[in-house]
Amino acid sequence: MSQWRPIKPSTRKDEDRPARRPTRRPPLSVFPTTLWEYPSQHYDASDGSTMQGSKHYTGATPSWIIWQLLQRYTREGDKVVDPMCGSGTTLDVCKDINRVGVGFDLVPSRDDITKADARKIPLADASIDFAFVDPPYSTHIDYSDDPNCIGKLDAAGDDGGKAYYDAMRRVIAEIDRVLIPRRYMALYVSDSWRKNKGKGKSGSAVRGGTFMPIGFELFAMMRQHFEPVDIICVARKNDKIGRGNWRKAAIEENFFLRGFNYCFIMKKP
Repeated sequence: MSQWRPIKPSTRKDEDRPARRPTRRPPLSVFPTTLWEYPSQHYDASDGSTMQGSKHYTGATPSWIIWQLLQRYTREGDKVVDPMCGSGTTLDVCKDINRVGVGFDLVPSRDDITKADARKIPLADASIDFAFVDPPYSTHIDYSDDPNCIGKLDAAGDDGGKAYYDAMRRVIAEIDRVLIPRRYMALYVSDSWRKNKGKGKSGSAVRGGTFMPIGFELFAMMRQHFEPVDIICVARKNDKIGRGNWRKAAIEENFFLRGFNYCFIMKKP
């Protein structure tokens, strides 16, 4: 058995260390199957930029998903709307591949996003070639202090989620209104599960939770306006999924961590 020896601290200065080579992400190519994954949130753009939208924006859409959709369902010069534009990821992808991006949000995060409610998109009828929307998945993220934010509506609230689903029904109807016939739209969303809080009569913690099938509910709404093209399963690379305490809780308390998002692709008749 080798004898243990204490490790001496390095005397090499930081400036003597070799510079780390920047990691280059793999190039994007159009995915051929309905299971999508990519090793990072963003891709390396043609102009040399490595970020679309903002890495500090909670709940940002992975930019490569928007890239995949625009490559398949749009052409250069097409007008693309994102009525819940967040940090502007859709606009940056549009710029990278020569589409005309139009972004709206209740609380604009930058100058090229116009303040507007997705339930009343300030665009003319049949004026958009493609629409992308990544709505709130109930109340799991606090997007803003605006009381009109759909993210403040509970998909499993005391009203059974009626306010949330009514709001999303109006968003979908607006997308139908502004979209040109025979053009496409996509909705990126996840189901949700919320752990029960509080204590029972015995004083012990209440176990279990509430599942919210948001994806299926919104898909049914879209079927009233659009023809389904396909359903994509997008693998989620979420920090919580990898944490040992979350994985342990999911097994011990018999619930599932969200491992994928839906990407519903629809066509306007």
